[in-house]
Amino acid sequence: MYTDTPNTSYFRKDAAFDTLYPGHIRELSQLHWTGLGVALEASNFLASPGARVLDIGSGVGKFCIAAGAYHPEASFYGIEQRKDLYGYAETAKEQIGVQNVFFKHGNLTDLNYDQYDHFYFYNSFYENIEPGSRIDYAVHISYELYNTYTFHLRAMLDSKPAGTKLVTYHAPDKQVPAGYKLVGNSYSRYLKMWVKK
Repeated sequence: MYTDTPNTSYFRKDAAFDTLYPGHIRELSQLHWTGLGVALEASNFLASPGARVLDIGSGVGKFCIAAGAYHPEASFYGIEQRKDLYGYAETAKEQIGVQNVFFKHGNLTDLNYDQYDHFYFYNSFYENIEPGSRIDYAVHISYELYNTYTFHLRAMLDSKPAGTKLVTYHAPDKQVPAGYKLVGNSYSRYLKMWVKK
């Protein structure tokens, strides 16, 4: 059941947070799930009172759940195409007790992006061009999908109004439209903060 105060005991370190998930999911954490330090820095940039932040390819929900606990004044949403990962995210969200976090099972190409103000993107398309990094075999991957998703992401971001914030993590700059200005970076420039001008 949800509580008024999120369970903060899981936020001491990543290993503690990852105990929310089954063993085979924990094993993917270092490569595929956002670390707590990154989630804090990214959400500090994206969050503001009433802001609606979308994680594109939210996996097991680690970014959204952590960001939601750090910033109760904002709402965090995740879209995930793998049903089992979506299920793990919902279970972890309930165990933590955050009420400003929402997950949707589906494909990013079917989403109405007008409902969101700012965006977090931890290069969820990469497994399409590097099969060795794939999470599992539950979804089809291909170079064509990588290009389709990249085009869709750029077009969506390009359509957003000035002031839209974006955080990318381990994502190539070519996935960000020219209208976005880089305003900060950290984690050896892997974590980048952008604002649409």
